[in-house]
Amino acid sequence: MTTEEYVPPKVWSWNKESGGRFANINRPIAGPTHDKELAVGRHPLQLYSLATPNGVKVTVMLEELLAAGHKGAEYDAWLINIQGGDQFGSGFVGINPNSKIPALLDRSTPTPTRVFESGSILLYLAEKFGAFLPKEHHARTEALNWLFWQMGSAPYLGGGFGHFYAYAPTKIEYAIDRFAMEVKRELDVLDRNLAEREWMAGDEYSIADMAIAPWYGGLVKGLLYEAGEFLEGASYKHVNRWMDAFSARPAVQRGRKVNRAWGEPSGQLLERHDASDFDTKTMDKLQAT
Repeated sequence: MTTEEYVPPKVWSWNKESGGRFANINRPIAGPTHDKELAVGRHPLQLYSLATPNGVKVTVMLEELLAAGHKGAEYDAWLINIQGGDQFGSGFVGINPNSKIPALLDRSTPTPTRVFESGSILLYLAEKFGAFLPKEHHARTEALNWLFWQMGSAPYLGGGFGHFYAYAPTKIEYAIDRFAMEVKRELDVLDRNLAEREWMAGDEYSIADMAIAPWYGGLVKGLLYEAGEFLEGASYKHVNRWMDAFSARPAVQRGRKVNRAWGEPSGQLLERHDASDFDTKTMDKLQAT
């Protein structure tokens, strides 16, 4: 079977939808599409997000900070429906001009501070509260090495492998093979690192773990793109051991629920405004609104 070869035009133009699951929100220009103010709760930290891997990084961090006794980390988490285009509202774009979740507004500063990009939010919170980032020079640098490794590597997993394997309207062998190879190389990088240490940056749990686990740990456990078997996720034994330890943390279990709008109802908490929201009755009430 042969297919007609695509010849790129001299100048690309946007004259049709790209197809696939997210075609209705993809566009080649930035900026808001409509006016919409963001809701604001009573806590200093206002999070606007969705429980994708990038969103989970931040809710896990906030729950870990609260579990460690940092009361100033209390937060309101508001659901951003990316399929419905909430990320293109004027209020959201005002916090994140890139129109991607998560976005954080810190109202505890003299002038509210906007923070966007999940890695930047993790680093901002770690420095603000002096937690989950080693203070010793070499250990701190190692944690930041892995934090930025994730920021640079995950696009190959999400926009590359995830798109062509799970979301593209047409399965393209070359694209899936190309990105599957790269993702398996990345998993091998992680597995070799975790063979020698408990957590990503050493003996200390850090924002590096919070950044990487929702993506790569979720992948090997079959939680992402339903691709665990395809990529032989179970064969990365050190990544699996590390992910089991990550998943066993109560703060991680809470953080995964926040702004989650799919899956088992017991695992969903559409909005989070107080620790009591994790109570079953409160979760049921929030889901119904």
